Amino acid sequence: MSTINDQLIHSTAIIDKGSKIGIGTKIWHWTHICSGALVGDNCNLGQNVFVSGKAIIGSNVKIQNNVSIYDMVVLEDFVFCGPSVVFTNVKNPRSHISRKNEYKKTIIRKGVSIGANSTILCGIEIGKYAFIGAGSLVTKNVKPFSLMLGAPAIHSGWISKTGERFKFPTNGLQEWKCSETGEIYFYDEKTDMVELKKNF
Repeated sequence: MSTINDQLIHSTAIIDKGSKIGIGTKIWHWTHICSGALVGDNCNLGQNVFVSGKAIIGSNVKIQNNVSIYDMVVLEDFVFCGPSVVFTNVKNPRSHISRKNEYKKTIIRKGVSIGANSTILCGIEIGKYAFIGAGSLVTKNVKPFSLMLGAPAIHSGWISKTGERFKFPTNGLQEWKCSETGEIYFYDEKTDMVELKKNF
């Protein structure tokens, strides 16, 4: 193990020149960070993680074992990726055709959790604090605070910042209070969206 700028980097990890790794980040066995990759502060990258040169990882991100973050994939702050999560960056790959100029951007917003063995197709956005259940196949954009389950993944309720599951309407009301934080969530029927209540 080596420690530089409060980073903890295992001796088997490969860190290419030109990559940028934030303060306090931990990088474990057999992980490869390519030149050009951006990794924020206080991240934890598990065993056998690959980060491509045009990937962006925010701060306080946790990536479990055997996950590859390819070009054009963006993980914002506080994202969690379970073991063996799969990202893609081409919609119609062929071995005999180079499609590097057709990579699609995939954005995983702040606080999202992605369960083990889930697959995220390219070109979509997963909204803040959404929760993708283990083994799900996400094929389209996901609204903030959504709980997505299945293959293909379907909307199966809503989930708080702390991971507490809820549904609307709740006793005929369009508001729900998190038992852990006291935060109040509001459901807008017109947009079919959930947000934290303003002026909380």
